[in-house]
This record gives sequence, C-alpha cells and structure tokens, in this order.
Amino acid sequence: MLISQVRKGRLPMDQVCDAHPELIRAARNVGTQTTTPCPICEQTDLKLVTYVFGQGLSAQGRCVSTAKEMRQLNERDADLSAYVVEACVECRWHHLLRVIPVGGRRSSA
Repeated sequence: MLISQVRKGRLPMDQVCDAHPELIRAARNVGTQTTTPCPICEQTDLKLVTYVFGQGLSAQGRCVSTAKEMRQLNERDADLSAYVVEACVECRWHHLLRVIPVGGRRSSA
C-alpha cells in the first residue's frame, strides 16, 4: 500500500526512502545481491542484509555477511533472531522482509 501511495504521488519519496546510513553501507559492502528491482526508484536491484539480535550480542545487533557466520550463531544456546532487510542503495528504500529464529540449540544430556 505504501509503494502504491508513492507511485500515485500521494506520498513523497523522502518519507519512505529513509534507511539508516549504516544499513546502506552494509547493503553496499556485504549485502546479498538480488534480481528484484527496487519498487520505488526501479533503478537498481535490491540487496539483502541480515542482522542478528539477542543475548550475548551488542544492542545494535550483528550484521551477518557469511553463511559460516550464520551457522556459528545458529549453534549458540541462546535464542536469537535474524532480521532480513531488503534495501536499495540508490534511493535508500528499505523493508523488513522476514524474521528468522536462530540459535536456541539446547543439548539433551
């Protein structure tokens, strides 16, 4: 609905293209390239950035850039949450795509 409002000119782009500079930096440098064009500017394909939050991690979360790093976090006992965000490095639009449970592996002894 938000995208539709921008396309119809009822909502200015600067109200939806407001990603934090750190998110755009992460998208540019370690984001996973997609083949999905930005629904706002349609100039570039979106990038996926994953941040993990939870016990034992900083309050700002941890930007995960490799599958190995995600596997290591998934082996932790603590319950963590991974937030996958799609971002456009051109117009700075972003959207929370999904939240995935990570970790919480309790050994049964």
